[in-house]
Amino acid sequence: MLPGDKSISHRALIFGALAVGETRVQGLLEGGDVLATARALGDFGVEIARDDTGTWRVWGVGVGGFQEPARQLDLGNAGTAVRLLMGAAAQHPFTSFFSGDESLNARPMGRVAKPLRQMGARIQARSGCRLPLALTGSNELLPISYTLPVASAQVKSAILLAGLAAPGETTIVEPAPSRDHSERMLRHFGAEVRVEDGASGGRRIILSGQPELAARALSVPADISSAAFPLAASLIVPGSDVLLKNVGINPLRSGLIDCVREMGGAVELRDENEVSGEPVADIAVRASNLRGIQVPPARAPSMIDEYPILAVLAACAEGPSRLRGLGELRHKESDRFAAIVAGLRAAGVAVEAVDDDILITGTGASPPGGAEIASCLDHRIVMAFLVLGMACKEGVTIDDGAPIATSFPGFVELMNGLGGRITDG
Repeated sequence: MLPGDKSISHRALIFGALAVGETRVQGLLEGGDVLATARALGDFGVEIARDDTGTWRVWGVGVGGFQEPARQLDLGNAGTAVRLLMGAAAQHPFTSFFSGDESLNARPMGRVAKPLRQMGARIQARSGCRLPLALTGSNELLPISYTLPVASAQVKSAILLAGLAAPGETTIVEPAPSRDHSERMLRHFGAEVRVEDGASGGRRIILSGQPELAARALSVPADISSAAFPLAASLIVPGSDVLLKNVGINPLRSGLIDCVREMGGAVELRDENEVSGEPVADIAVRASNLRGIQVPPARAPSMIDEYPILAVLAACAEGPSRLRGLGELRHKESDRFAAIVAGLRAAGVAVEAVDDDILITGTGASPPGGAEIASCLDHRIVMAFLVLGMACKEGVTIDDGAPIATSFPGFVELMNGLGGRITDG
């Protein structure tokens, strides 16, 4: 069974915590990252419980209703959690201390800190604006108009969360559309959010501040970023024919589907509908002879997490592929740009890095394999190269499979149930 969408799961807990009343969430991803969000909200005084049916219940405290945490908030490897919770904590006139694991503590938080400081929060951090950091919020936050230097759903969401407590309108201008789960969920909880398309392809998001969010029922669809792994395996393992059920197909998240179709992959969307404000569908996929493609930089915001698995598909395709404009990959759970290049090269695939582009010459069949791949403490790197191993002449070994649990606890069982041969060495 595919896990619930991680991005939506984080937001369901956080927005439910800021609503008034009891929010019930079905299909929540119970991976390490989302559970870290639940623990942190508990430290903020929000009661959260899971019942015997698997439904999560959140008793919201309202906008500005958090309590001062008695301890440092440990977010583990959850980058989305720390950035969104910084926005929520900015609503409150006390100091919150944020930290994480080695990987998260190495990631810069300056893009989030800058707009929150403009709104009135005070933030102290290590050099490079890295965790651990201390954030002192305010009950007199200012609405701002802020232009994002790079399209980022996490930074946008942090500003929106802080903007809930500010009077008037908070406006965000993004150079290209990024995933809009926060905008959709805010409307679901009763906030007024307007979206205006810009003439140059960007967007303006306008939030009316100080709403009273009302508790709602939510159903979390399956995560398209997790579905990407069995989808890719089905494309490159001969004889495969798989149906992935109830997957979120938000158009700002489905860039991988566009790429696969351009590569000649047999992918079909069935039973399309909408659940809790999000579009969902069943995805039917069959083994296919793929061809190399050119992926434009403009597609990156709609599939930023899927580039590791897209690189695997390109390695198994016929001819060259060029994945363009991937500078943002250097700032994920690991330097994914470097990890993709190093992993493919170790597996015998011809690959080259040119500025922010990755050039891959596909084998048209099974790459050599026979390599040990560094996980870089990154769940998507681990899973992508395990999928590559399913198509290689010789298998691949990952030095550490533990990061998988952050987003896809049942990955190995699911893949082996579809015919994979993943073992714990």
